[in-house]
Amino acid sequence: MAQNSASAVSLNRKIERGDVVLDEPLSGREELIRGGHDFRFVTNAVCKMAETPTKDVHIGWKIGMLVACALLAMFLTCILYLIWMGVGIWGNSSPVFWAWPIVNFVFWVGIGHAGTLISAILFLFRQKWRTSINRYAEGMTIFAVICALVFPGIHVGRIWTLYWVFPLPNQMSMWPNFRSPLVWDFFAVGTYFTVSLVFWYVGLVPDLATLRDRARTKIARISYGIFSLGWRGSTRAWLHYERAYLILAALSAPLVLSVHSIVSFDFAVSQLPGWHTTIFPPYFVAGAIFSGFAMVQTLMLPARKWLGLKDIVTMKHIENMNKIILVTSMMVGYAYGMEFFIAWYSGNEYESFTFINRAFGPYKWAYWTMVTCNVIIPQLYWFRRIRTNISITFIVSIFINIGMWFERFVITITSLNRDFLPSSWRYYTPTVFDGLFLIGSFGLFFTLFLLFIRYLPVIAIAEVKSVMPQANPHFHGKNVKEQSHA
Repeated sequence: MAQNSASAVSLNRKIERGDVVLDEPLSGREELIRGGHDFRFVTNAVCKMAETPTKDVHIGWKIGMLVACALLAMFLTCILYLIWMGVGIWGNSSPVFWAWPIVNFVFWVGIGHAGTLISAILFLFRQKWRTSINRYAEGMTIFAVICALVFPGIHVGRIWTLYWVFPLPNQMSMWPNFRSPLVWDFFAVGTYFTVSLVFWYVGLVPDLATLRDRARTKIARISYGIFSLGWRGSTRAWLHYERAYLILAALSAPLVLSVHSIVSFDFAVSQLPGWHTTIFPPYFVAGAIFSGFAMVQTLMLPARKWLGLKDIVTMKHIENMNKIILVTSMMVGYAYGMEFFIAWYSGNEYESFTFINRAFGPYKWAYWTMVTCNVIIPQLYWFRRIRTNISITFIVSIFINIGMWFERFVITITSLNRDFLPSSWRYYTPTVFDGLFLIGSFGLFFTLFLLFIRYLPVIAIAEVKSVMPQANPHFHGKNVKEQSHA
């Protein structure tokens, strides 16, 4: 080890004197961008989709957009029907007043967590492998939070009075009840959405300028020109950009912990067995990161293939994400086990009954589906051959998303289904409208995501170039031509 360190120091000194020409990365690690490509390749590969005429767009995108728009139309129709008929079209009933809409809300908020983690926290820790996947995650965050915000709006029943949750006095000169979790959600999710949107947009500015400079039509040139804010790539512009990006990353990082912690308070501040527990904030945050990374893979893997980005989003990126999924899966599994231990150790018979009922009661099928998808299946990632298998990774990511939806279902329904009074027990059965709302929300999500990959760069061009060997001032590649302008 000492000999290797001495060799590294000697090599660095030779580089500083200019005695060594680098054809490989200093660390000897696998390159993040594979194939020996230059800067121009990255620019062309990322901009290709946005510059392709509509008639030449990949047939997979067209089919996906058609299906997503059909599901979105169904979703909007269901919302209009809900406003006309009322929340009675759902399966919500006594004692399960919080049911499918709240499950969907917590699920979508959790999906949006990976974007901030990848973009902000990994950026602050200088993890270079984030550069190829952060734009996917940031876009997914915005779209998932939009889907999440729909459900608190429609589950209140009287949608036209939704402004009561805003921190403004209503027409009766009454302020909102700040002890209500609904108001907490408004502040938490609203702040998270605003900061994430600004963070995403600031990161897009240099790449929008690239699309502006390469635009072939006047409409595209004007549109990208407006949103690129007059970017010219000057030294002063880059200085201000990097400073603003760092500040926004620092603001976004605490939101990873705060937002889903506050969402968990919707449950934890109650006195209901199964909800009234202090483990919920870290448990919800770990689960949100877990499901968020899985959704990033669900979206990224097909797009990586169809858009020809295999050399930019490499197996190293996928394997690193699978490692994080494995770690967060074990954290979630630990939380599942600790809940049972706390229920037994507390000596509270109601708590003990609630968790026994979850595992062996009428909803045991949902509980064991959750455990299988979230705890057992991700253990396959202990094996590198599986971590680096694209097909298995994609399938596992889908199972994780299914399992995380069932986690929210189990938490919400099983505690309400059987509360303190056996006389009020009732088996909750969702209606067809519950299912249509869930499927329709995916239509909204995929419509926004497909529009994103069609008209905006899905890879952070400027950030990816910064981690390539050509960005090293000592690099003088023999097989790679340095591009002064791409």
